[in-house]
Amino acid sequence: MKQVALIGLGMVAATHVQAIQASGAVTLRGVLSRDADRARAFLEQQDVAARVYGDLAALAGDPALDFVIVATPPDARLEIVQALVATGKPILLEKPIERTAEAAAQIVGLCRDMPLGIVFQHRKRPAAMQLMDLVDRGALGALAAIEIAVPWWRPQSYYDVPGRGTYARDGGGVLLTQAIHTMELALRLTGPVARVQAMARTTALHTMEAEDFVVAGLEFASGAVGSLTASTASFPGGAERIALHGAQGSAILDAASLSLHWQDGRSEIVGQAADTGGGADPMAFTADWHRGIIEDFAACLETGRDPCVTGVEALHVHRLIDAIQVASREKRFVEVGDG
Repeated sequence: MKQVALIGLGMVAATHVQAIQASGAVTLRGVLSRDADRARAFLEQQDVAARVYGDLAALAGDPALDFVIVATPPDARLEIVQALVATGKPILLEKPIERTAEAAAQIVGLCRDMPLGIVFQHRKRPAAMQLMDLVDRGALGALAAIEIAVPWWRPQSYYDVPGRGTYARDGGGVLLTQAIHTMELALRLTGPVARVQAMARTTALHTMEAEDFVVAGLEFASGAVGSLTASTASFPGGAERIALHGAQGSAILDAASLSLHWQDGRSEIVGQAADTGGGADPMAFTADWHRGIIEDFAACLETGRDPCVTGVEALHVHRLIDAIQVASREKRFVEVGDG
């Protein structure tokens, strides 16, 4: 049984605790927050027995810890990662890695000699895993067209929280905070994007610094073409969608449901609809997918294999997001860097 600590008690912290409690592979040893009283209240609310670390040094120096989940806002990562690296603590990091691709690459570089996993829990949806297997086996044939859509909604109260939707704390809006999950999964299925053109804007539905609406045209390294739409202005919010159109058939991943349509006339549906946090309640989704990521990371520490999503692999979506923002600002095609 691996012992884990959780740093950061924001919106997603309860999901991590629920995932840990449901797991037979890990147990929560302790938590760390800027406010110790808040941390104690959090543990009481979650009805879990764990310690409250007095500071980062105490957590990083705890010899009983097997790994640490870092779930702070992205602007608070560097000092934490440096302290954990110094004591050799493996890190499972909530997305995004940092606010820009450059800063994210710095974090990944710091962890080059130790295990670093990134929490992209959409990888652990059963329908997504089946689609990854189909793509890996070449069942759809060569991909020709890809459609990625994240039609989500957030009320203004969501952005009224200090720092949310700002470049200083979050690094951006809908792309880096919401759509990054679907975009990362799409890249796992399609391979890298070579260049983009885009428009990122803030609609009249929100008062916020960063973007809440994005449309982009994508040219993939494989030669396929695609589109991306991402929004938190799509009331009342719908399920995210990835559609892959290949020479042998099409696959449509609609949140947790997968529809397959083959060129020979066969059709099948795998999985079923599920809440994904696309509406006013951003936490309206199961903790099972986080549990899958956490258990995978615990297992990788035993076997020495790579975690489900490595830091290096996660840099691909960070570089795509940076390229989309540049393409929007400069109104031109932008090449997606490979680091």
